[in-house]
Amino acid sequence: MLIELTQLRKKIRKQRKQVSVLQQQYSEQHILNRLRHLPEFKHAKHVGIYLHAFGEIQTRKIIEYCFHQKKSVYLPMICNMNQRLVWVKISLHQFYNQRFSYHPFGMQEPMASRGQHVSHLDLLIMPLLACDAFGTRIGMGGGFYDKTLASAPYHRPFRLGLAHAFQLVPQTLIREPWDQPLDALLMPQQFLRFNR
Repeated sequence: MLIELTQLRKKIRKQRKQVSVLQQQYSEQHILNRLRHLPEFKHAKHVGIYLHAFGEIQTRKIIEYCFHQKKSVYLPMICNMNQRLVWVKISLHQFYNQRFSYHPFGMQEPMASRGQHVSHLDLLIMPLLACDAFGTRIGMGGGFYDKTLASAPYHRPFRLGLAHAFQLVPQTLIREPWDQPLDALLMPQQFLRFNR
């Protein structure tokens, strides 16, 4: 299983890198169009979201739309003490001026010393490498989202993954006891809800 998972990660990473700029723009716009109508998004006041960095579904338009809808936007920051994520509220000014620092893993993080626990969020919009038809999610391999969500109440936040169509894999992924599944998966042409 370990070899299969390693191969799957490698294959999807390669596919993500090959997504064209035009395809990324198309995917981001179509996902935003679908996201606007989701009840969980409409009712969310506190939204956690990622800054794209590795070929994931891009989030710039979604973040701008959140601000336009007067939602509070939070970005993840890795807490070095326990390798969990905390959620830092950002302003529109901060977002437009790119007031972020680079983590050694390559992604951007907000510059702050403190953040909120994940349970403060109503909606958590998550990146992923792969997902199956049951909501089992594979991330980049650091386990940050799994560790973070393990300490969250069952019903909060709503866990929404964003993905390109090829990231929904036909095989059933083995779910380890520590894996934290999704509530739903949003793709440019498809939306799936799962029974977590």
